Amino acid sequence: MTTFDDPSLDERVDAAAALPEAAVLGETPAPVTRVAAVRQPGDGFVGRFLPPVVMFAVFVGIWYVYSTLAFDQAFQRRNALPYPHEVVQDGFLPFWDTTQGTREILGYMWPTVKVTLLGLAISIVVGVFIGVVMNVSKYFERAIFPYAVVAQTVPVLAITPLLTQVFGDRLGVRLAVVFLIAVFPIITNTLFGLQSTERLHHDLFTLNKASRWTRLWKLELPAAVPALMTGIRIASGLSVIGAIVADFFFNQGDKGIGYFIRVTQQKAADRPDMLAGTIAASLFGVVMFLIVGAITTRAIRDWHDSARTG
Repeated sequence: MTTFDDPSLDERVDAAAALPEAAVLGETPAPVTRVAAVRQPGDGFVGRFLPPVVMFAVFVGIWYVYSTLAFDQAFQRRNALPYPHEVVQDGFLPFWDTTQGTREILGYMWPTVKVTLLGLAISIVVGVFIGVVMNVSKYFERAIFPYAVVAQTVPVLAITPLLTQVFGDRLGVRLAVVFLIAVFPIITNTLFGLQSTERLHHDLFTLNKASRWTRLWKLELPAAVPALMTGIRIASGLSVIGAIVADFFFNQGDKGIGYFIRVTQQKAADRPDMLAGTIAASLFGVVMFLIVGAITTRAIRDWHDSARTG
């Protein structure tokens, strides 16, 4: 009789999972053939990169038209919505001046990058742990899930004094803001992935009298990886937002790009600098999303269809 401590259980589970369906039914399996991916319209270099370039050109054109029609005087336009080339000239140039331009913006960007990456890492670890705990029992899910929703919906500005009192006014409070904003999609996607495991696979593990730990480690967690990766991709963008929001309202310690945007928006003459900082922060968010997307796609591309298309 097979027991939970049977040393050969893991080997039998792995072997059974690797068997094709025909072999399980006692039939002779058909030879495996690989079907080449069908190229869709827009899969080439032009199809991938031309649409966003065209959309960017349209956006810049609308920007020029609106600034021209909305403001008659040049000084009014500069103080409200300067032309894109004015933002480049006055906000990003010169590149290597320590007191203005791109180098100054990058100096403010680095603290935001550190808070974003560290806060995202904490959110992933804690979010996956909470998702696993909620999956263990419906009682845990019902006890924890409402508070996870509250953490996602609570207005951060309303609890700013409380956060400062608990976490201090430097790095800790910034990480707390990023965590509150980014952890929810990781929790929900982890839980969804764990609970979406095929019932037939659960039955196979039940027949082999697999322990709860074996079921979690060898079945549920691997099946939850695609959903978890989606949650991490969403959280990567939210973590950037959280770091910038924290920079806005917590001025102690290293000052990030949010602080730079807040200071420059207070002076109309610094409007190009404010827009340059906003563009830089947006580009950082895009880069974060693309990097995390590439990592998650590579992590699941060999065994999940969602990473092989698009």
